[in-house]
Amino acid sequence: MKYVTLGKTGLKVSAVGLGGIPIQRTDVEEAKAVVKECCAQGINYLDTARGYTVSEEFFGEALKDVRDSWILASKSMAREYESMKKDIEISLHNLQTDHIELYQIHNIRLEEFDTVFGENGAYKALIEAKEAGKIGHIGATAHSLESFEKLVTEYEDKIETMMFPFNIVENQAERLMKICTEKNIGFIAMKPVAGGNIENVPLGLKYCLNHEDCTMVIPGMGNIEEVKQNCLDTVFDTLTDAEREECAVIRKELGQEFCRRCGYCAPCPQGINIPSNFLFANYLRKYGLAEWAKGRYWSMPKTAKDCIECGTCETRCPYNLPIRAMLKKVAKDME
Repeated sequence: MKYVTLGKTGLKVSAVGLGGIPIQRTDVEEAKAVVKECCAQGINYLDTARGYTVSEEFFGEALKDVRDSWILASKSMAREYESMKKDIEISLHNLQTDHIELYQIHNIRLEEFDTVFGENGAYKALIEAKEAGKIGHIGATAHSLESFEKLVTEYEDKIETMMFPFNIVENQAERLMKICTEKNIGFIAMKPVAGGNIENVPLGLKYCLNHEDCTMVIPGMGNIEEVKQNCLDTVFDTLTDAEREECAVIRKELGQEFCRRCGYCAPCPQGINIPSNFLFANYLRKYGLAEWAKGRYWSMPKTAKDCIECGTCETRCPYNLPIRAMLKKVAKDME
């Protein structure tokens, strides 16, 4: 494992961290197995969040005997003082610890800055928690370039880390990543394999880790096999010319209009599992697994054909995807 300094936090973290989203689909025992394998591989950084349902709770149990070996990071969508104060306490309780090394303002939007950093905003609660020793450092995450730029150019004195999507397909933030380096703000790459859309995981991680302005990556890990795959020694090697060409092919094939399976579009008023619809459609289109894909697709209680085009999902999608049009295409392909 390679270790790096996470910007001005001074924290020495593994270049590959444990992303905590997938664990919510498993159980406590699987979380313990994942943590054990991470320890064996040298991973010492965990990223979770209040919004990841049971992720904090599962990892709280799994980390009990090895807490001192880990750097914990969590985050909250709270925007006001009282709600952030409450979320910090919940995170501490769930993770069964008296301190969390990094706590982040999660997915901040342009229209929320005045509230978050205002007199009774979430930032005030973070500062108080830091002064009380409940959290060590403050960071932020975003999904829009506008929010990213505002954070690192107008609020750089308030954050120590920045998390944003970065991968083979999504490199639109490179200019802002450079600013992070210049201001010693640790850059954490979320979605390093584009929500599972980049199938060559080692190459996806290698691409990110080869970038001079990417401090670390946090791929999601829900089982031992995924941990081992993410920790291959080759992910720290220099990209070859052949691999750069492969990245270019992947970039061309995926484009920008694809589902990252982040789940922010949920819940659908009609009960449609939107990411799963796109997942099975990909198996149909990219792998020729028509029978298998259609079997899984039609086994779902609600499918793309049940979309009434209310547009609720599109208001939540951080990537501004035309979900209604995309679901129409899925419904047609699955006929």
